[in-house]
Amino acid sequence: MPKKAKSKSKHKNVKQSEKYEVSGDKLTRKFKSCPKCKSMLAAHANRSVCGSCGFKEVSVKKE
Repeated sequence: MPKKAKSKSKHKNVKQSEKYEVSGDKLTRKFKSCPKCKSMLAAHANRSVCGSCGFKEVSVKKE
């Protein structure tokens, strides 16, 4: 029986250098922070989600 081909991962890793922006001698976050636990929110197409506490913020498009 032939072996199955390995599935490719769809997960895209984000480098630490892409999460922060350097302005002068200060670091600022590019992503929003969670109001409950202060960790970074993951940015999706129409929402932002916290991986730690599960907080969700849905952005509504105005037409």
